Amino acid sequence: MTASQQLFTSATIGDFTVKNRIALAPMTRARAGASRIPNELMAEYYAQRASAGLIITEATAISEQSLGWNDSPGIMTAEQVTGWQLTTSRLKQLGTPAFLQLWHCGRASHSSFRQDRSLPVAPSAIAIAGDSIHTPEGKQPYEVPRALETSDLPHVVADYRHAATLAKEAGFDGVEVHSANGYLLDTFLQSKTNHRTDQYGGSIENRFRLLREVVEAVCQVFRSNRVAVRFSPNGVFNDMGSPDFRAQFLYAAKELAKYNLAYLHVMDGLAFGFHGLGEPMTLAEFKAVYPGNLIANCGYTHESAEAAIASGVATMVAFGRPYISNPDLPERFRNGWPLAGDAPMSSWYVPGAAGYTDFPTHGNA
Repeated sequence: MTASQQLFTSATIGDFTVKNRIALAPMTRARAGASRIPNELMAEYYAQRASAGLIITEATAISEQSLGWNDSPGIMTAEQVTGWQLTTSRLKQLGTPAFLQLWHCGRASHSSFRQDRSLPVAPSAIAIAGDSIHTPEGKQPYEVPRALETSDLPHVVADYRHAATLAKEAGFDGVEVHSANGYLLDTFLQSKTNHRTDQYGGSIENRFRLLREVVEAVCQVFRSNRVAVRFSPNGVFNDMGSPDFRAQFLYAAKELAKYNLAYLHVMDGLAFGFHGLGEPMTLAEFKAVYPGNLIANCGYTHESAEAAIASGVATMVAFGRPYISNPDLPERFRNGWPLAGDAPMSSWYVPGAAGYTDFPTHGNA
């Protein structure tokens, strides 16, 4: 078999077989409305992209405390479970497994997202530097978050467990724990944002503690081979990047290897920004300490994805932006058809079908 065919071989992820090695990357698209209840439009969006081997949903809020993005979906209520079933039932009919990405925004939030106007939370009271945040009340400056008390953390873990329980009721095949891009679990991992002196801070081992507890809690709901974790070791998004990033993420990956997870999803590419605090981490480094399935992500092309699979370091490659305007991305790769141009950013997070479900497949433009 030639390298150019590698993306279209089957693979084992957890205890199921994927039809190809292309994953739909999680991308926030803000179509759930103020209710945060997934809807028919979202079900259509995911069904259009079901020729992927694996669907990873957009980041989904696990609690009111976790909110930090306008019109993103939740997995907190019975109504949201019913809403997500519109998507999972479609994908089951199409034979494509789907993982729900569990999300706590942490300090990347604002008090206006919560009815009680409580501050966003974080491991330490360190605000995001830079641009303002889009809130239900318009653009606002970032707030200094409230440092979570040690006694708060069991409640955070319980929120993840509850969200996983609802995800299972909604019909998802598994869940991906979002520990990337400067959201809550990532900020606990990284020394730039975690200045704690309790058992959840200080050492590399202690900074991993909350993620360990979350993974173990979620594995009480789904079998461990239906649970996954996402990292962004090279990323600068949400004002991240720590001098000891390599030691931290290799330790975390080595520890996660003990849990027989479905996969570890690593944003190893630099298309989302690079903090420049050392040589970028590579997927090969992760493979050396994490022998299980790795999903590569961020800026991959058809050619670089084939090379990652052929080298043996990646089991799958996740694609984000190309999938927005190419709902039939696997077919285009397989047949050598040209890709449609990138959708304008102005359409990414606005209501309605435009820029969301109105992109034609090849030959139907």
